[in-house]
Amino acid sequence: MKSAIYAAATVAMTLAAGAAAAADLPRSPAPYYSAPAPQTYNWTGPYAGVNVGYQWGDTTNNATEPSGLQGGLQAGYNWQAGQFVFGAETDIQLSGSDDTFAPWKFSNPWFGTLRGRAGVALNNILFYGTLGLAYGGVKGEISGLAESKTHPGWAVGAGMEVGLTPNWSARAEYLYVDLSDRNYTVTGRGNGIESNLIRFGVNYRF
Repeated sequence: MKSAIYAAATVAMTLAAGAAAAADLPRSPAPYYSAPAPQTYNWTGPYAGVNVGYQWGDTTNNATEPSGLQGGLQAGYNWQAGQFVFGAETDIQLSGSDDTFAPWKFSNPWFGTLRGRAGVALNNILFYGTLGLAYGGVKGEISGLAESKTHPGWAVGAGMEVGLTPNWSARAEYLYVDLSDRNYTVTGRGNGIESNLIRFGVNYRF
């Protein structure tokens, strides 16, 4: 009997000692799973695309107010530093903007710009401003006589561009284009065209 009690006590003490030793062992760390880092949209690189919109404005020193649909092509290049995006863009447009008042008709059949761009990117959404040079054709008409000239000028605007995929983006843009005055025989004055544009476009990023 005493031997059984002694054996049971020995087993109990051994189990207690084992449990205490196990309690003192360092616990293994819980499994750690790192979440994948969010992907950041990359605006750097060349792009090209198309646009379409509406143009309206005034002829300087004349009562005509040319307006109409416009559309064309654009191409450019962006550099990105953190959230800031810088770039340059050129575009060429065909326009149906024209107006007739009394004996005169003025139209702006085409124009183009060469502009810098700067903005802030919120991942795949880019808000930007733009400023640069403009040039375009202006045509004045009266009683069957027509006179066409190419005008220098400037352009300023702002827009928003959204990256739809790594290669495709869509944009909405406002642009003010001022084609400076040149002398016209059909009016005997200096005339130019000041236009507002709202246009929408898509770009493919290379």
